[in-house]
Amino acid sequence: MKNALIIFGGVSSEHDISLLSASSVIRNIPKDKYNVFMLGITKQGEMYLYNGDFNNLPEDKWLSDETSLKKAVISTDRNDRGIIVFQENGFEKIRIDVCFPVLHGKNGEDGTMQGLLTVAGIPFVGCGTMASAVCMDKAMTNSICDINGIPQAKWKYITLHDFTLRGREFARECEEYLGLPVFIKPANAGSSVGVRKAKTVDEIYSSLEYAFGFDSRVVVEEGIDGAEVECAVMGNDEPFAGEVGEIEPCNEFYDFDAKYIDNKSGLHIPARLSKEKREEIRALAVKAYKAWGCTGLARVDFFVRRSDKSVLLNEPNTIPGFTAISMYPMLMEKAGISYGELIDKLCTLAIEKWEKEFSE
Repeated sequence: MKNALIIFGGVSSEHDISLLSASSVIRNIPKDKYNVFMLGITKQGEMYLYNGDFNNLPEDKWLSDETSLKKAVISTDRNDRGIIVFQENGFEKIRIDVCFPVLHGKNGEDGTMQGLLTVAGIPFVGCGTMASAVCMDKAMTNSICDINGIPQAKWKYITLHDFTLRGREFARECEEYLGLPVFIKPANAGSSVGVRKAKTVDEIYSSLEYAFGFDSRVVVEEGIDGAEVECAVMGNDEPFAGEVGEIEPCNEFYDFDAKYIDNKSGLHIPARLSKEKREEIRALAVKAYKAWGCTGLARVDFFVRRSDKSVLLNEPNTIPGFTAISMYPMLMEKAGISYGELIDKLCTLAIEKWEKEFSE
């Protein structure tokens, strides 16, 4: 039996989504292979070892179960390779064999937690520090795609400082270069948090103002009239792509409500595309995954333009949603990997990567 640490919550606009994903991971992790330890991070950044019912994670109900909470931290002493739990008269050390940081967005998916776990000497599921940071930052993601010849929508980006100096001029430049409509996205946010669609120059400007409430850099992308498709990728040195799924948004685009609240969006697995087109998407997903330096897992999202059926990259997600209605586990299940088996494979990949790259 291995000790598996599931980290959830976090100081992020996607805190609540993490709670849903983590409860699903804990429910499905093979209990005959893993002793599960739950480490919760509050919205204020406090860490607690939680020994209660994982069904209380959603809506932060776990925080009300005070008898099941103990202050804890991740030890940065590699001799510990685990967590330190504070007791009334001292502390307890728990050694961890593998960690699954089920954290979405800033302070969890952006390389910060991955860096801490690397310093701590704890093998963890997913991409390393560099790839996590690159894939979280849409400007960096897009730049690497341009260098590697991975097709994507036209784009521009601007910093908050430059926006204060020339925001309206930049909005007009976006209309001229990208056309209308466009999508405005915080460079470092996921789950469509802070994303807006703009159909006029004035809307571009106001949407930029809104997006800067989530990050100091904002990306503006050409609007693509096409199908939204997603591809699940898994692996280290030899990654493979699972099935391709298609989103039929219940809203104007696949925003936060459509992803996590309404539950009315249509999902088509496999996507309503030819086998040849799905194979093209799978190959591009693996190419992008390697270009970004990904390991473990990622969900790579694309558009398939209606006019010419060209495939254009949308964005990667290095810790994609793991809720009951999330695409990544469903796409892998369609490829023949059950939810429980998927979690086990991801933990195994994490340990294999650690033993290859970091063990003395």
